[in-house]
Amino acid sequence: MSDSAHINVFDTKKSVAVIGSGFSGLSAAAYLAKAGLAVNIYEKNAEPGGRARQLAANGYIFDMGPSWYWMPEVFEQFFNDFGYKAADFYDLKQLDPGFTIVYGKQEVMNVPADHNELEALFESIEPGSAKQLCLFLEEAAYKYGTGMGKLVHKPGLSLLEFADWDLIKGAFKLQVFTAFSKHVRRFFKDPRLITLMEFPVLFLGAMPQDTPALYSLMNYAGLKLGTWYPKGGFGKVIEGMKKICEAQGVVFHNSSPVNHLHVTGRKIDHITTPYGERQYDGVIASADYHHVEEQLLDEVYRNYNADYWNRRVMAPSSLIFYLGVTSRVDKLEHHTLFFDADLNLHAQEIYKSPKWPTKPLFYVCCPSRSDASVAPAGHENLFILMPLAPGIEDTEALRQEYFELIMERLENFTDVPIRTLLDYQKSYCVKDFKSDYNSFKGNAYGLANTLMQTAHLKPSIKNKKIANLFYAGQLTVPGPGVPPSIISGKVSAQLLIQYLYHK
Repeated sequence: MSDSAHINVFDTKKSVAVIGSGFSGLSAAAYLAKAGLAVNIYEKNAEPGGRARQLAANGYIFDMGPSWYWMPEVFEQFFNDFGYKAADFYDLKQLDPGFTIVYGKQEVMNVPADHNELEALFESIEPGSAKQLCLFLEEAAYKYGTGMGKLVHKPGLSLLEFADWDLIKGAFKLQVFTAFSKHVRRFFKDPRLITLMEFPVLFLGAMPQDTPALYSLMNYAGLKLGTWYPKGGFGKVIEGMKKICEAQGVVFHNSSPVNHLHVTGRKIDHITTPYGERQYDGVIASADYHHVEEQLLDEVYRNYNADYWNRRVMAPSSLIFYLGVTSRVDKLEHHTLFFDADLNLHAQEIYKSPKWPTKPLFYVCCPSRSDASVAPAGHENLFILMPLAPGIEDTEALRQEYFELIMERLENFTDVPIRTLLDYQKSYCVKDFKSDYNSFKGNAYGLANTLMQTAHLKPSIKNKKIANLFYAGQLTVPGPGVPPSIISGKVSAQLLIQYLYHK
């Protein structure tokens, strides 16, 4: 596609380039265009969506990345900001059970959507824990309200942002300096309940003992607000956000990687793509932060050096399998977590002594249990994910070895010979994250949410040496996950708008 096919007339509008069209890039582009800016999105891949792209093959539609729809009010707020509802773009279904945890073939916990049923489940496992659950979630509700209502919307440019009386007054209740693992064990003793409470932290990018107890807000999101599913998959959310962008006049340039950001004085003057050079008044980089700094900017303009990046604690990478199965797999729910192994050992092998795991935990998403549109009739669509240390060796032989290991456990649990029933199979791992998304160390989830990488201690959302360059996405504030990425795009857009119109 020639870039000249999308030339806009910028005679009255200031123009902005957004690099990357994942959740943060689409969010930023929509808010920038709403403010009256001429916005062009540059995407290196053939279609928008970033990690939330979809893969269509043999009658299956696979979500390639995100599959957990938590914090529905964040999605709703985005669409509301443009005069729409999420329901204008996709049907949302609450899952019940929200998810299932497998502790062993005969030991399965279905986590119900109904809170009274959840209390009864806890009580049946550990007497007295229903009351403890209520106390735990009461604390988590405060953290959720403060965290999602205030903290995530702050750009993290100064400690003074937190000089807010409500935040200061509630600092103790936020438990930023208490370990998540210690917090959970104050309430629960049974290892199954502890695992249930700690599992979201595995995907936040650190050991539970290294993660602030603030993140029990994730438990509130999953257990109280519910687990949802957009019919048609996460690609429908991307499609809706793209329509919002296009309605605001945003122009998309797919298969158009940005090669260089040219700086004059303290401002980006123009960008280079394979199709030539274009001038812009501002840039939001929602592509991988490390890649933008190391590959698109001259060294003098970078916020951070290589040593800084090598000292960052990254969230996991993943080994993913997309499988089409020519039979139903009745024992699987929409979300099934296989925690029939040692959580602490697997976490150690991700974060402390990186290696391919000895006995991995893994997660299976089977959206065809909830949505007939993502697989041929009578078939199942399986997405299998195993968290993995970022930057680790990735070979076809290792992928195959772990495929066999995982399938053996999955087939034993389901009593279905899945390997003999496959009509589609594709793997995705560290090398793919690097090649498709320029992902630092092949990470899947961004930066770990440790205490020393929280709020203003994350990579800055603003370039400190270039006045009109801002960053968005999972390597800056507020952090990893789909809702935080949507918010990140909005915050970075607001900063650029403020710079362009109020400087």
